Amino acid sequence: MPQAAADRGLVIVATPIGNAEDITQRALATLRQADVIACEDTRTTGALMARYGIGTPLVPYHEHNAQRMRPLLLERLRRGETVALVSDAGTPLVSDPGYKLVRAAIDAGLAVTTNPGPSAAIAALVVAGLPTDRFFFAGFLPPRTAARRHALAELTAVKSSLIFFESAGRLAEALADMAAVLGDRPAAVARELTKLHAEVRRGTLADL
Repeated sequence: MPQAAADRGLVIVATPIGNAEDITQRALATLRQADVIACEDTRTTGALMARYGIGTPLVPYHEHNAQRMRPLLLERLRRGETVALVSDAGTPLVSDPGYKLVRAAIDAGLAVTTNPGPSAAIAALVVAGLPTDRFFFAGFLPPRTAARRHALAELTAVKSSLIFFESAGRLAEALADMAAVLGDRPAAVARELTKLHAEVRRGTLADL
């Protein structure tokens, strides 16, 4: 099947956050037809490509080489190539330089499209049992208590469900700070989403 015009240029492709079967048919087609796939870790993306028999070349694009790689990827886009950008952490592009490539491509007048799909933030929201009509994604909180509480204080006026990413090692401290700053509101903790041992615990912040 010929590639759709909308899937040319820089294409942000949502890849699975856990279960490899969560990838979309459109994403697989784009990854097969792209000239190159830019990814955080070629081993992680390579395993997904091997599962689906995709032989498109992989190039690493991460925080340590982004400044050097970004101009090279932009030049490929200027030549009319299709660059598929994937993130090990699903979508949105969090804690990786993906958004900088997107911004640079837009500033250069190059086509930028997306193949939407798996998202840890949205997956967690829909199983949390919290209101979904309004939500605010706050990403990762600062690792230290004082800075974390300051960041949480800035969110006290937000009248919507709040979504955070947090590491397992800091989870208990973060939940305690949330309870102290945001009040003992209903909440949920979700981990290993879409994987074999996926788990969601719901309760108040203090209970959690």
